Amino acid sequence: MKLIPQLSGLRGIIMVTYGNAWKQQRRFALHTLRNFGLGKKTVEERVAEEAHYLIREMLKEEGKPFYPIHPVMNAMSNIICSIIFGDRFEYDDKRFAEFLRMLNENFRLAGSLPAQIVNLAPFLKHFPGFHQKVKQNANTLIGYFHEIVEEHRKTLDPENLRDFIDAYLVEMTKQEPNEDSTFHEQNLVMSTTDLFVAGTDTTAATIRWGLIYMMNHPEIQERCHEEIVSVLGFDRSPCMDDRTRLPFTHATIHEIQRWANLTPLGVVHETTQPAELHGYHLPKGTQVMANFTAIMTDREHWKYPDTFNPENFLDEKGQFCKNDAFVPFSMGPRSCLGETLAKTELFIFFTSLLQRLQFSWPPGAPPTNLDGIMGIVRSPFPFNTVCRSRETTR
Repeated sequence: MKLIPQLSGLRGIIMVTYGNAWKQQRRFALHTLRNFGLGKKTVEERVAEEAHYLIREMLKEEGKPFYPIHPVMNAMSNIICSIIFGDRFEYDDKRFAEFLRMLNENFRLAGSLPAQIVNLAPFLKHFPGFHQKVKQNANTLIGYFHEIVEEHRKTLDPENLRDFIDAYLVEMTKQEPNEDSTFHEQNLVMSTTDLFVAGTDTTAATIRWGLIYMMNHPEIQERCHEEIVSVLGFDRSPCMDDRTRLPFTHATIHEIQRWANLTPLGVVHETTQPAELHGYHLPKGTQVMANFTAIMTDREHWKYPDTFNPENFLDEKGQFCKNDAFVPFSMGPRSCLGETLAKTELFIFFTSLLQRLQFSWPPGAPPTNLDGIMGIVRSPFPFNTVCRSRETTR
């Protein structure tokens, strides 16, 4: 994982060592994201609107096998883009599609076995290899964000902030007199990059896993659909308040996250002082990773630990129930910054898709490899799906 800090320059939010810089950047990001709708109805409405665009895009391929990675990534990315850039991108925007391709490629390459070899032998980074491609992709994305920041600076109105970048530029001006301020352009670009990256690939990968599990378990897909239309009908968009009235659908989304297991070892943490753990001495600066796979398949905490089954999140009355062993967003002070946004996206996108569309494997499709591709996140292998409008199947 050392390859990622090298690319970030230890700036931004995700890969910064715990300390004053991290505290300042995370606190500001959380406050600003909330100001622009995080956890409020405005973001729910934005997600619901984007879900309609995604459904419309998928229906262009109705009845034909297609690989859904681009429309799903574009839809997820548009939510965080609307918050940090103040804009969304059309699904046929070729430049943005290329950025999403590079992002997906970097997630896959940076967590691969060759990347671990480079981590063990850092001198290899000076030689040709896949890591040069990772660096090239990262520099292209960062260069793009520099362009967006410059455009915002030229059109900034401090009295009418449009998005996260505007708010950050104003904060940079406010913090200029403070010697210990960490608000400068490099941190702005890397914080924007971190929010864009974290807000795109993980939720998009979760939705793709969800489509696979629904095609593998059509009975679960149908039960979700029937529950959704019994509460919402075919036309009303879902909102977060609907979760209590859609317990099976809510449980299915959680089971998708548990079974997809996107980050089996979470992200790397580091001890800030010497510590003792089960008799082992951990010096300051020791890198530590948690085994989330073990937690989310622990037989003591799950009714069906080794199979995909939404009953893991339902009580005897069929109502949704929480489980303390459910930790897809990690835990502690460095848990996922975008957890609230991710939960909103997953519920509204998944519910909207199953409300309006039916997904199935193409005729004669070979069995899917469910091991996934292990990168920074565990992503599905490429697959084709066939979608049909529920309007034509009822």
